[in-house]
Amino acid sequence: MFQLPFPVRDANAGGGADALGNLPEWDLSDLYASESAPELKRDLDWLEQACASFAADFEGNLAGLDSAGLLDCVLRNERINAIAGRIMSFAGLRYYQLTTDAERAKFMSDMQEKITIFTTPLVFFTLELNRIDDAVLETHFASNVDLARYKPVFDRIRAMKPYQLSDELEKFLHDLGVVGDAWERLFDETIAGLGFEVDGEPLNIEGALNLLTDPDRSKREAAARELASVFSMNIKTFARVHNTQAKEKEIVDRWRGMPTPQTGRHLSNDVEPEVVEALRSAVVAAYPKLSHRYYELKRKWLGLDVMQVWDRNAPLPLEDTRIVDWATAEDTVMEAYNAFDPRMGEIAAPFFSKGWIDAAVKPGKAPGAFAHPTVTEVHPYVMLNYLGKPRDVMTLAHELGHGVHQVLAAGQGEMLSSTPLTLAETASVFGEMLTFRKMLDKAETQEQRKVLLAGKVEDMINTVVRQIAFYDFECKLHEARSHGELTPDDINQIWMSVQGESLGPAFEFMDGYETFWAYIPHFVHSPFYVYAYAFGDGLVNALYSVYAEGGEGFEDKYFEMLKAGGSKHHSELLAPFGLDASDPKFWDKGLSMISGFIDELEAMED
Repeated sequence: MFQLPFPVRDANAGGGADALGNLPEWDLSDLYASESAPELKRDLDWLEQACASFAADFEGNLAGLDSAGLLDCVLRNERINAIAGRIMSFAGLRYYQLTTDAERAKFMSDMQEKITIFTTPLVFFTLELNRIDDAVLETHFASNVDLARYKPVFDRIRAMKPYQLSDELEKFLHDLGVVGDAWERLFDETIAGLGFEVDGEPLNIEGALNLLTDPDRSKREAAARELASVFSMNIKTFARVHNTQAKEKEIVDRWRGMPTPQTGRHLSNDVEPEVVEALRSAVVAAYPKLSHRYYELKRKWLGLDVMQVWDRNAPLPLEDTRIVDWATAEDTVMEAYNAFDPRMGEIAAPFFSKGWIDAAVKPGKAPGAFAHPTVTEVHPYVMLNYLGKPRDVMTLAHELGHGVHQVLAAGQGEMLSSTPLTLAETASVFGEMLTFRKMLDKAETQEQRKVLLAGKVEDMINTVVRQIAFYDFECKLHEARSHGELTPDDINQIWMSVQGESLGPAFEFMDGYETFWAYIPHFVHSPFYVYAYAFGDGLVNALYSVYAEGGEGFEDKYFEMLKAGGSKHHSELLAPFGLDASDPKFWDKGLSMISGFIDELEAMED
């Protein structure tokens, strides 16, 4: 089944206030002018016919094709993906703008169903491809350079070869995918429809979560308790979604013979399980010198005997509480991007001027932030929920980094542009780091420097420590679900088992915090995605060290890496920088940067 790629939310999205200036909205007309546009009908009609003729021409014939015939097959498949992707991107982005609108939800569902029906006859493509002998394919690649360019795509498809089912079962699973999507939509619509009230003010989930960063501790506590209360009232729905999704995954994985629930994610990420385990082990071992040490510092700064969960993202007492308006946010990020390389600023500029960003917080809008690549012949779209906090500026820098990456990788074409998730965070985290360093350079006082450093450390802990704790939660959840239905209390206990370990002894946990797993979309939409954040942060910290040391030609190598999209393995992409993610010391290098920032903060206490 062709699916809208889930626009994965930034791990640290949030913010809050007024007087933000003129916030941009999406102009989706570069995809289609409207849901009734004649071009949309034209593309749907074309897609139906193209899928039928593709199946008629190639089903049962792949093994007998010469290299030119196989290339024609690949190019036609790529064009089908591009048209289907354009339709679903338009339907999905309209829906994310207003998830509570029944018409938009119906339109997206109708488009998904049509495309699923059209593309069902194409299921044979990967199945037959995996039955072609390795030696035959190698001969094709050797004789046709245009076909050889697609070898990374073939390699990723063939990585699934050991887990492939019969043609009939694969078609059944393809059709059944629409049902699985309904659980994701139930989650999205439930989250978007939740209502919160803090101090008499009605809020959506984005506004309520934003209050956890409010300077007023009583307001943070009220928000945390209201979040817990509303999550608790809806916990049976969230538990049902997680139980169903995890069980569905377990059944499919069992039929496929996948050795672990994480195997499919590692395969799609083109990363070895041992590399992910090395990352996880390095982060967990570093909890005491990272999160535990930082939160002990923060506890002292806040003048508390013990931290509560609503203090985790509290602003520091000396923090500047002014609102950063949109124009200032744009200038800050663009200055940082241009200072690194004017080419980066040139790619980023149209996002602000051409309706490629949707920034305002609106009722019914999807929470968080993301950059959606759409299709390579159009351009990405960035969604934010911008509320004017310094962290929101960093979120803009992060999502714009994704956008720049997606624009550069588009030259690879539809099948090679998509970057494995482990490298998908590279440009986004690098963009954040450039913006942070620019802001740090401009700090006029020790206090300003301290606030910036502390904010960066918190973001890095959220990106590395918190996401690895999330990954551990998912691993434990899927393991537990394989032994039977999980009650809400079962899931709550799994959540709490990773929270204390990762956050450390500075914290006390209020009643109700055990439900806070319920609102995190990654667990539902992209199981085991979250380690990609930690992977990306560690990778960028190591990359930035090379840049800071003045590595020759760094900017050109960096752009080449982004342009590669999904055409190369992470080992090939990192080699020009002298880096190797399979080396355990690689992860220690990245974690040492965070530890070094905490060293500097501790030194300021003397």
